[in-house]
Amino acid sequence: MQLKQYKSYFSEELKSVFPQTEVDSFFFLLIEEYLDLKRIDLILQPNIEISSNIKELLDKALERLKKEEPIQYILGKTEFYGLPFKVNENTLIPRPETEELVEWILEEISVNDKRNILDIGTGTGCIPISLKKNLPSSNFSAIDVSEEALEIAKQNAKLNEVEISFINEDILKTKRLNGMFDIIVSNPPYVRELEKVEIKNNVLKNEPHLALFVKDDNPLLFYKKIADLAKSNLTKNGLLFFEINQYLGSETVDMLKSKGFTQIELQKDMFGNDRMIKASL
Repeated sequence: MQLKQYKSYFSEELKSVFPQTEVDSFFFLLIEEYLDLKRIDLILQPNIEISSNIKELLDKALERLKKEEPIQYILGKTEFYGLPFKVNENTLIPRPETEELVEWILEEISVNDKRNILDIGTGTGCIPISLKKNLPSSNFSAIDVSEEALEIAKQNAKLNEVEISFINEDILKTKRLNGMFDIIVSNPPYVRELEKVEIKNNVLKNEPHLALFVKDDNPLLFYKKIADLAKSNLTKNGLLFFEINQYLGSETVDMLKSKGFTQIELQKDMFGNDRMIKASL
């Protein structure tokens, strides 16, 4: 079978599930992964033939896409802040908005500064690994409640050749953090149950709910706990960074004020949503 014929078949099978631009994106990601071909190769060599083995791989990926499984899980990888990261069903897929949080933190620190930095709820490890690549003199620790997620995070640290101290811990049960930190950062669960109607099926059906959702009656549960811990474990002039629920910006600011934090800055993401907070004691 010619690759261009398979592309037509692929598009026809997915046209009722995804927009055409997304279908095209999936197809070219798959042929790059399985055939080491780029979009331009198909244009320059329209009569490329695919083997039965490659067709089988593409067919399996197609079936998973029909079930709205994320392409990142199918490929087992994604890119974040220009770096490669492994992902699977035990980890959230890193988002572009979180890259903006990393960028904000990097604006606060000189590359040669030696800081102690803690990431709470690390998932794939995308935040501390990306920061460590850009702040090689700083020391990084990362906490997650999921052993499976930490296994992926450790693989990602090795993949990107950085040293991170990973800790398996339930932050909600933690009485005190181990050590003092110049920066504490967290992108904890913050999507309320009532917001599930806004979540696409590829996320809702596949990504770990443990890392996504909080109860409607206590949506700032993780933020309150981490803020309390930060009060004891941030150094003088230390900074606390959060990625937040876009609908709860003012509530998160008020919570931090009530706990004694000052110089609180609320920042919007690329889509114009309240998404990040920086605060100090």
